[in-house]
Amino acid sequence: MNDFERSHTNYDQQDSVFYRTNQLDSTEEIESIMNNYGNEIKRLIYTYVKNKDDTDDITQEVFINIYRKLNTYKGKSSLKSWVYSIAINKSKDYLRSWRFRSEKLKDKLIKFNHSKSRSDEDPLDYAIKQDESDQLIDIILDLPIKYREIIILYYFKELTTKEIGFVLSVKEATVRTRLIRGREKLKNIMTGSGEY
Repeated sequence: MNDFERSHTNYDQQDSVFYRTNQLDSTEEIESIMNNYGNEIKRLIYTYVKNKDDTDDITQEVFINIYRKLNTYKGKSSLKSWVYSIAINKSKDYLRSWRFRSEKLKDKLIKFNHSKSRSDEDPLDYAIKQDESDQLIDIILDLPIKYREIIILYYFKELTTKEIGFVLSVKEATVRTRLIRGREKLKNIMTGSGEY
C-alpha cells in the first residue's frame, strides 16, 4: 500500500468514526461531505449518464438523498463507499427512466442525420483529431455498464474490489471477473478486433 492509499484509507476511516459520532449537525455534515466528495461524485455520475446537465441534476438529488439518509449511516463501510453507492443507484435509476431512454433515442437520430452530412470527412483525419486519452474515455464509456462501472471505480476512483462489491451489491469474485472481462474488451477494441 503506497502513501496515497494509506492516507486515503486513513481519511475514510476517520470520516466513518467522525460521522458516526454525530458531532456536527446535519447541515455541517452534508457540507463537509459535499466538500470532500462533491467533485468525485459528479465525475462518477457523468460516467453513467454522459450528459452535463443531467449530471448536475442527479448530483443534486444524490446530496439531497444523503442529507435525508445521513442518520442511517452506521459506519459498516467507509463513508466514501456509502456515498458512492447512493450516487450509483441514483444514476442507474435515471438510466432506467423513460425520460433518459427517449432522450437517448432522439440523440441517436440527430447523430445519424449529422453523420450522413459529415460522411465526406476522411475517417483517418477525424481519428487524428482526437486526443488519445479522450479516445480511451470514450471507449470506456461505450462499454456495457457492468464492465464500465467496474473499470471506472477500480482505475479512476481507486476503490478495491471489495469496496466495489459493496458499492454495487455484488460478490467480490463477480467484480474480479467483470474487471478481467472489461480489460479484455478494452484490449480487443484498442487492438482493432473491436469485439464487445
